[in-house]
Amino acid sequence: MTTTFFGAIADDFTGATDLAAMLARAGVPVTLRIGLPEAAAATTATAFEVIALKIRTTPPEEAVAEARTACRWLRERGARRLFWKYCSTFDSTPRGNIGPVADALMSEMGLDRTVHCPAFPENGRRVFMGNLFVGDRPLHESPMKDHPLTPMRDANLERLLAPQVQRQTGLVPFPTVRQGAETVRDALERLSGHVVLDAVEDADLATLAEAIHDMPLVCGGSAIAQPLPALWRAAGAMGATDDSPLPEAGSGQIVLSGSCSAMTRAQVGRYLDHAVGYRLDPLELAEGGFGDARAWLRAQDPAARKIIYATAEPKAVAAVQEKLGVGRAGALVEDALAQLAQDARGLGIRRIVVAGGETSGAVTRALDVDRLRIGPEIAPGVPWCFAGDGLALALKSGNFGAETFFDDAFAMLDAGTAAPAA
Repeated sequence: MTTTFFGAIADDFTGATDLAAMLARAGVPVTLRIGLPEAAAATTATAFEVIALKIRTTPPEEAVAEARTACRWLRERGARRLFWKYCSTFDSTPRGNIGPVADALMSEMGLDRTVHCPAFPENGRRVFMGNLFVGDRPLHESPMKDHPLTPMRDANLERLLAPQVQRQTGLVPFPTVRQGAETVRDALERLSGHVVLDAVEDADLATLAEAIHDMPLVCGGSAIAQPLPALWRAAGAMGATDDSPLPEAGSGQIVLSGSCSAMTRAQVGRYLDHAVGYRLDPLELAEGGFGDARAWLRAQDPAARKIIYATAEPKAVAAVQEKLGVGRAGALVEDALAQLAQDARGLGIRRIVVAGGETSGAVTRALDVDRLRIGPEIAPGVPWCFAGDGLALALKSGNFGAETFFDDAFAMLDAGTAAPAA
């Protein structure tokens, strides 16, 4: 049985692919597992394992239980370096689940300190004096303030964490980070509990990675993970890895979008300029199901540009949620897109782009995908992922990618540039 060197637990599926992409960019082959692995999967454990859970918005006690189970699976296979991956916009509620899971993992591993670093400068996420910025706006003034499931009303990460955790919180501020890794290590030695790390540029992430690369548990966004493999290699801590080639993608294409983020709305609008589309309305789904959408899909050319989407403006989403309830509105869309993904595969479509973390979880489960190989990035944090039967999936977090993302994704496969990371 291969010994696992590094194990990660992600709170949703797009977050898991985001982290896996950062590791692949660093030159290590990564296995992404969809959901909790079965005990029998022990013989197939690899050196870099990322477990994608769907716990971002579940009740905290359920999220903690799944994360503990994933932690034990990884540690039983040899992992002594763990990563708790959540979104770079710190998507959470006052009850959790970021803090409760971090607390539970610390207890599981017998730790009195961990660090939190959601910064992702390449995607405009920066932490300064403990406050998270999205582009040039504080988190609570960004589009995340209107997120339908995790509306963010504060930018200060210590204040966000404090009511969620049982341990104290602390901060390694920007001036300390700029003094170098040794100064960061000294600061960490004086702190315990949950320590927030400032980072404004990629150079700050490199400094932080040098300071924390031997910590047993790191929490945060994916960008802090990218510098780690090189540091582990330099320290002689990392053994050989599997460099077998990636599978090839089949033909046919579709975009399935459940995200209502600002960027996804722009991406859907851009794609509809030259693709055929079908819009899912949750109120219509509640009344009559999605038989019309299935019939529409069957009538399309598998190779043609097409998109099925529930993406809508915040006011429209709020109106639907008021009538149906947040949970039911989301479930109706997820169930429909999951079934449509199955239909698409049955029609011979093997290239599927999915927008939205909850949607990605529903689609991958519906397709009975439990393990993926990570390919190259289409955009920062969004790689192509490969399964058997020629199936290629791009699982996109709502706010990631340029407006041309959907075209960019399929163009990469058409050009044959979806090759393993160097």
